[in-house]
Amino acid sequence: MAITVKFPPRRRKTKIIGTLGPSSSSLEQIRALVNAGLDVVRLNFSHGSHEDHGARVRAVRQVEKETGRPIAILADLQGPKLRLGTFAAGPVDLTAGQRFRLDLSSEPGDATRVGMPHPEIFAALTPGAELLLDDGKVRLRVEHCGADHAETVVVSGTRLSDRKGVNVPTVVLPLSPLTEKDRRDLTFALSQGVDWVALSFVQRPEDVAEARRLIAGRAVLLSKLEKPQAIEHLHEIIELSDGVMVARGDLGVEMPPEDVPSIQKRIVREARLAGKPVIVATQMLESMITAPAPTRAEASDVATAVFDGADAVMLSAESASGAYPVEAVSMMDRIACRVEQDPMYRTIMDAQHPGPQETTSDAITAAASQVARTIRAAAIVTYTTSGLTTLRAARERPDVPILCLTSRIETARWLQLAYGVHAVHTEDVETFAEMVQKAVTLAYTQGLADEGQRVVITAGVPFGIAGNTNILRIGWVERPAVGNRSCPPAEERCV
Repeated sequence: MAITVKFPPRRRKTKIIGTLGPSSSSLEQIRALVNAGLDVVRLNFSHGSHEDHGARVRAVRQVEKETGRPIAILADLQGPKLRLGTFAAGPVDLTAGQRFRLDLSSEPGDATRVGMPHPEIFAALTPGAELLLDDGKVRLRVEHCGADHAETVVVSGTRLSDRKGVNVPTVVLPLSPLTEKDRRDLTFALSQGVDWVALSFVQRPEDVAEARRLIAGRAVLLSKLEKPQAIEHLHEIIELSDGVMVARGDLGVEMPPEDVPSIQKRIVREARLAGKPVIVATQMLESMITAPAPTRAEASDVATAVFDGADAVMLSAESASGAYPVEAVSMMDRIACRVEQDPMYRTIMDAQHPGPQETTSDAITAAASQVARTIRAAAIVTYTTSGLTTLRAARERPDVPILCLTSRIETARWLQLAYGVHAVHTEDVETFAEMVQKAVTLAYTQGLADEGQRVVITAGVPFGIAGNTNILRIGWVERPAVGNRSCPPAEERCV
């Protein structure tokens, strides 16, 4: 078995997602981002053409080929964009208490009215509902409404200009999260072989089910939690999704900002309980769009997400269009590394530890984490086809790396988003002896274990059957023979 070291393991377990854009689209720029610590690339389909995104996918796969490091690609769909019409004479000034009309007319507006070309909003409005315009800078309260208009009172805000966004925080809108544009983008993204699809504007479990039907197993599905209505159905949405994102920017518009931190912690906790990857996103290092270093508050914000136990933290404009994309990734890497070295971090992870479910797979995985700690193993090795075995291991938040061995490159890629996972694409095994030998050899050659250390191995028998974790082994690591980089038969012990 000839094996060579292709890429070193990350020092941290929390993963970093970076959005590609004008500042980070070339092969050289993507290579620099990956070297700085990027694990997952995000393609934001709110911007850019299919040609742009296709070129970025090809560049990412080229860097993946050069480094041997699987890289996950996340296609983030835009979702419905609700906007006002235009004003005849430019921006208008509003005062609290004045009346302001919204209607379906396409005529340019003035200080008394403006068009809102979204009949689905009028259909859902009721007296007393609130409308937030321009990311909440203007707040209106509905007094009277009909199928084609709403008479409102200005609660707060001073100025309004063309095509500003509209949010309706207290109403479930009769809208699919997938517009015609999203459906075209989804078809293209899947044709390019993306690994994750992020669904925007999720309000109900049915929204997730609709997207899953369209994806049809060609990628894994991530639900963006950016609407208050989604929080009301949090458990069901997490269960239907392969992962979730805490989209704090939109959440902070549609609910009081003071509620967002506790919502973030709740989402991270429930996603971990379900064994689903969770991302914390939006405005994490926003000042680094124009500055080479973040504010102390931003550094603390990233650290808080890591302390919460998030699988990943995400950069948006910082890496897509900012002046310092590589520095932003490097800074996020340094913050995560420092937090994970803090003694309080392990205390928090253990205090929030979810109990295993009453299944053989969960029992084995929970035992693997405990055995690894007891014998001071260097790593936990998981054999997986579907990725479920590895996700169970990540749910435990072990204090050692998780070496994921899989025969499917697609699985190796999407698991790069999961906590603590170092995924390797390798041929499947057929026997116990081969399983242990390959596990200890790759743990050594991938830089996760030294000679004389032990690794804890979990797998399912028969091999190659998804979701069937039922064995646990301890393997001893020996230095591979110099000539062929292969490892002699390892001592193994059954637990």
